[in-house]
Amino acid sequence: EVTQLAFPPQEVPTSQRMARDFDTVLARRVEYLTRYQDASFGQRYRTLVERVRAAERPIAGGDRLAIAVARSYFKLLACKDEYEVARLYTDGEFAKRLRQTFEGDYRVVFHFAPTWLSGQGEAGTRPRKRAFGPWMLRVLRLLARAKVLRGSLLDPFRYGPERRDERDWIARYERTIDELLVCLCDTNHAVAVRIAAVPESIRGFGYVRLRNSAAARDTLAALLAEYRAVAQESSRDDRVGAPA
Repeated sequence: EVTQLAFPPQEVPTSQRMARDFDTVLARRVEYLTRYQDASFGQRYRTLVERVRAAERPIAGGDRLAIAVARSYFKLLACKDEYEVARLYTDGEFAKRLRQTFEGDYRVVFHFAPTWLSGQGEAGTRPRKRAFGPWMLRVLRLLARAKVLRGSLLDPFRYGPERRDERDWIARYERTIDELLVCLCDTNHAVAVRIAAVPESIRGFGYVRLRNSAAARDTLAALLAEYRAVAQESSRDDRVGAPA
């Protein structure tokens, strides 16, 4: 019976290594998001990152903002929700690693905590996990194919607190980047990079992620206030220095 898997270290395939070239990294992430959802989802990512890259070119700060957006926006879009977990368990790689790691007879037991079944644990925070036998793989295969429902009104998971928070962050981040690009300049570039990197602090799953998400929103609000103040001051200086 396998309840936790600790796979031996393996060489990372070349196709999965982080490339130094920005365009290669961007293409890989677009490809990943296309598998994650569909082609339009991958294009959504590419469009925003390339907009930021184009706006940043005249700025002395180089491509730091585009890199920060490429990382954070990907993190927000490629969340490990129920559909993605199902895809990762059933795309063939999990079964391959099992065969490479274990011999003889073994039984895989999955430990999941579905909110509709598990309820909440102590202090209403830690969900109780339930054990599911090998038959769960059949359910996961069906769930992986149902990813077309992700985020739609027919998505049975869309009303959970994590899923709502994830959708809120995607929309919030897109609005934030739009605002940054309106008046991006040398003076506020460094603050813009810090703002774009805020989602990197949203880590973990369940109540841990929600707690980190709340802290990240506070950080974002403070940095945006700083950015707006710098932009306003820069605009005022431009008006003062303009010829009469």
